[in-house]
Amino acid sequence: MDVGKIEFFRSLLQEEMRVLLEDAGKTVSEMTAETTNFPDPNDRATQESDRSFELRIRDRERKLINKIKEALERIEEGTFGICEMCEEEIGEARLKARPVTTLCIDCKMEQERKEKLP
Repeated sequence: MDVGKIEFFRSLLQEEMRVLLEDAGKTVSEMTAETTNFPDPNDRATQESDRSFELRIRDRERKLINKIKEALERIEEGTFGICEMCEEEIGEARLKARPVTTLCIDCKMEQERKEKLP
């Protein structure tokens, strides 16, 4: 992969991580700022449900941040865009759709097929 494309993916990954970290910071400040005391049990239940949902989203985003860090490490090591299974180059369209991927489309489809087997 040429230097221009590598820099494109590096900036794409860094921007995605910046947005995710910004959202996480907002969530933390909003949850610590919420001191509303709802006397109605239904209102309290709704608030707890909303918080739980928000925390599940942030947990998924935390996992994505870790994948982004790993992708940035692969860029530094020179292995970004190389499939971990077949060691062929991952297609540029796949990397644009999912820049944290470690498998080419063929290997990913094979992995998913094996997961479906009993």
